Amino acid sequence: MIVLKATQDKFLGVLQSVAGIVERRHTLPILANVLIRKTGAQLQLTTSDLEIQIRTTAELDGDEGDFTTTVGARKLIDVLRSMPSDQTVSLESAQNKLILKGGKSRFTLQTLPAEDFPLVQEAASFGPVFSVPQKVLKELLNQVSFAMAVHDIRYYLNGILFVAEGKQLSLVATDGHRLAFSSATLDVEVPKQEVILPRKTVLEMQRLLNDKEGAIEMQFAGNQAKFSFEGMEFVTKLVEGKFPDYNRVIPKNHKNIITLGRAPLLASLQRTAILTSEKFKGVRLNIEPGTLRVASNNAEQEEAVDELDIDYDGDAIEIGFNVTYLIDALNNMNQDMVKIELADSNSSALLTIPDNAAFKYVVMPMRI
Repeated sequence: MIVLKATQDKFLGVLQSVAGIVERRHTLPILANVLIRKTGAQLQLTTSDLEIQIRTTAELDGDEGDFTTTVGARKLIDVLRSMPSDQTVSLESAQNKLILKGGKSRFTLQTLPAEDFPLVQEAASFGPVFSVPQKVLKELLNQVSFAMAVHDIRYYLNGILFVAEGKQLSLVATDGHRLAFSSATLDVEVPKQEVILPRKTVLEMQRLLNDKEGAIEMQFAGNQAKFSFEGMEFVTKLVEGKFPDYNRVIPKNHKNIITLGRAPLLASLQRTAILTSEKFKGVRLNIEPGTLRVASNNAEQEEAVDELDIDYDGDAIEIGFNVTYLIDALNNMNQDMVKIELADSNSSALLTIPDNAAFKYVVMPMRI
């Protein structure tokens, strides 16, 4: 049976959309495979790592009929990548194997039975469906994901908090040293729901979402989230645990406020970061009326100093920060101006976008 027949780029695109979660090494060999299910003319591809499951449906030519199997996802991708993008390829089934043909090339691949593939058990009941444009969700994720913890013992920090309430969707990430908050308006009112999406899910969503206006539908259950967009269905387990109260972390009423160009500040920080020590990424900010001075030094007694003219007439403040935390935030904002609010040298700083309450970034000072 010819399971599918399509150009290399079309088949590869469909396969890559689900293969991001497939790990190279597995305790269960079948998890390295993609589940291929053909029903009539419709082809469904599913991958799983027991925590996350991605499924996509596509129309790829071939014989009509019902057929299911599983085959190594990475191997199939590697073979397809070695072929020209405009070449027509076909996938045929033959005695527990799949044969991939393209031009004068032929690859015989081993399969494993579809019934052994461990599908994620979907929650019995999900909350109400709500949607935002893909572009909006991608932007929200980009604005906060860099502040996620990586391998923190406080496992609830290794992900992003989603809060849907009323007509607002807010995303929050923190690693204990910094916190990023971003929000957008929903089309419909939804009851309050709070879930923590795991780090791997967040990174995969960022990879899959594009800048189109098409909507992405979301539903949350007690221990799962489901996302549907462009013929794809993404189901993921949630991180259990209590996320810190981010409202208490975001400072209010800091009296010293500087508004300056994002690009000049970013360039200044990148220059001074060159002479910070590998282990200790500290920079000193000296803020005085009219001037912002950025300075760094390292164990070799080298020093960098950079000055920016600013419109400021508040208190003189000297404060230290991990320069990476400031650069990360500025790199993930695409506005021209940034507003920095400070109280003193021992309190956290608040970075926002002027006239935009949807984005807030809090960074703790460090002793230098």
